[in-house]
Amino acid sequence: MEIGKVLISKEQIDQRLEEMGARITADYAGKDVILVAVLKGAFMVMADLSRHIHLPVDMDFMAVSSYGAATQTSGVVRILKDLDQEIADRHVIIVEDIIDSGLTLAYLLKNLQVRKPASIRIAALLLKAGIQSVPIDVEYVGFEIPPDFVVGYGLDWLGKYRNLPYVAVMDEDDITRHSEG
Repeated sequence: MEIGKVLISKEQIDQRLEEMGARITADYAGKDVILVAVLKGAFMVMADLSRHIHLPVDMDFMAVSSYGAATQTSGVVRILKDLDQEIADRHVIIVEDIIDSGLTLAYLLKNLQVRKPASIRIAALLLKAGIQSVPIDVEYVGFEIPPDFVVGYGLDWLGKYRNLPYVAVMDEDDITRHSEG
């Protein structure tokens, strides 16, 4: 498989996460904050973002599935791993690697709202510009990107490439060949 051009370098990611962390630190001073990463992709984002938040924060993880082996969401969401902690009266920041259609995140927001948190906000490294199927208010956005299929920095293709320290565009011809073959 061929990885196309680097879209966002490691240095750009580091700088942007530092800026996002500073904003979160200012916005949540004195508050009980829990970061919730959506596995598997957001684990790298949460690890690095949390190092730039200069507050005592708690962390938890959820795993949801809406893609299977596809490169586009099916719209059917399943919770594979739920939170281990209660979030009632706490300030929740959902940490995402990428938001594209927004369908999975909309489902997740509804699921978490019924647990009565003090607030819920979203921090996403990547937001695919203009393709959201549902309106999602993302408070902390790292980068807006075109609607290309990207890998790296937690994002995968068939389970591979999460370990790249940058975000790159996946070669569309390779994706097409693999799905046909």
